[in-house]
Amino acid sequence: MNRPQTPTPVEITPVDPADPHARYCIDQYFKELDRRFETGFDPARSIRADEESLRPPAGLLLVATRQGVPIGCGALKFHDDAPFELKRMWVAESARGLGLGRRILRELEEQAARHGAKSVRLETNKSLAEAISLYRSAGYVEVAPFNDEPYAHHWFEKRFSG
Repeated sequence: MNRPQTPTPVEITPVDPADPHARYCIDQYFKELDRRFETGFDPARSIRADEESLRPPAGLLLVATRQGVPIGCGALKFHDDAPFELKRMWVAESARGLGLGRRILRELEEQAARHGAKSVRLETNKSLAEAISLYRSAGYVEVAPFNDEPYAHHWFEKRFSG
C-alpha cells in the first residue's frame, strides 16, 4: 500500500543579498528574464536593485528554501514618502504550481506593512504572463507608468487598508 507523501516544507526567510542562496536566486532570475524577454535582459540597463538597496534599512530580500535548497525569492525597496517597490520575484521551475509565488508575495506585503508602507508597486514585462496573473489575482491594479524601466510593459500598485 502506498502512503501519501507529506509535502516537504518550504521556509521563507529574510537573508542578506550577499548570501550565496540570495545570489543564486537573483542569478537564476536574471537568466530566466534573458531567456523569456524578446530582447533578452541586461541587468545593467534595468533600474537598480543592487545588494545595498535590498539590505536593511533600504530594503529586504526574502529567499524560499526547501530542504536547504533555494527555490524562490522576492525583495522590497523601502521608501519614506512613496510606495515600496516589489522587486526580483522568482520561483524555480521545480517549485512552480505549488503556490510559492503567492506565499512570497504575501510575505513581502506583510513585511511592507510592518515597515509602514501604505502601498506597494511593481513593474513587469509582458512576457511574464504568470506574474501578471498572480498580481491581478492578489489585488494589484494596473496604473500609469511610474518609472522608465526599459523592460516594463505593465505597472501595478496595491494599497493596504487601514
